[in-house]
Amino acid sequence: MRQNSDEYTYQWNPDFYDDDSDYPILKISKSSLGSFQWCPKRYEFQYKEKMPIETTEVMVKGSIIHNAREDFFNEFDVKKAENLSHHELVNYCMSLHPIDEHSEMYEAMSIFEANRFMEAKEENELDNFLPVINEIMLDARIVISKDQNKKFPLKRDYTVHLQGIIDRMFREGDVYIPMELKTGGWKDWKTTMMRKEMAFYKILFENTPDEKLREWGLDPEIPISHWGWYYPAANYVHVEEVKTGSITAVKKGIAEMIHAYETSIFPAKYFAKTCSSCSFFGICEEANVQSWF
Repeated sequence: MRQNSDEYTYQWNPDFYDDDSDYPILKISKSSLGSFQWCPKRYEFQYKEKMPIETTEVMVKGSIIHNAREDFFNEFDVKKAENLSHHELVNYCMSLHPIDEHSEMYEAMSIFEANRFMEAKEENELDNFLPVINEIMLDARIVISKDQNKKFPLKRDYTVHLQGIIDRMFREGDVYIPMELKTGGWKDWKTTMMRKEMAFYKILFENTPDEKLREWGLDPEIPISHWGWYYPAANYVHVEEVKTGSITAVKKGIAEMIHAYETSIFPAKYFAKTCSSCSFFGICEEANVQSWF
């Protein structure tokens, strides 16, 4: 694996890539990879060309609730909660959330956490109620082989830099379980998307240097065997065993992204509903041509 450069960038040029070079390598975050897989042209505008995107109400809401969720786990006192009734526990959880227009979401999360706490108490598992990590950023490097994706063969193997913020990681017995919070509504078609997001975190965790994991209080010898996601607006939580196919799909997606850099071709994926609300619709020639048909 290439070790020379400590730099990484979205404005990457594979023509300058060399094992002995200090030229920055390609940076890939969960969000950037998701943007590319949603629409490579959108990715090119936002990440490669660094064009600003419009801040939407959905984005603002997501940021506020993620911050509230992080603060909740930082402030939750297990000892204080241990002797509370369920009703008192819900109120305690609510008191750890801000007072704003998202009270319904906070109430749903408070009831969920109160139920989870009571179950943990009953099973004598309160030591595992709080996450072992809470909103932390990890960095890792992996090698993507030139034949990782048969549909998008590469000129060579590449080392890329992964970066991501894991919402929370819980320990259950001898395994870790990362959990992702989403503030939107749940639809079954989102399952594939969520599995890819969680697979990204698993790859990230397994390739982060051991000393960095230990700095966060994580044991690199403990595996991630399951993953899950929580949609409080839909009162939906799902935990499942790791899907190896999703891990393979993420690596293939990274190879496809590298191929786009190699060829300088970032095609638009036209879909009327999403394209019309895209920040770059006005300057995307492909989308505007398609919109006339």
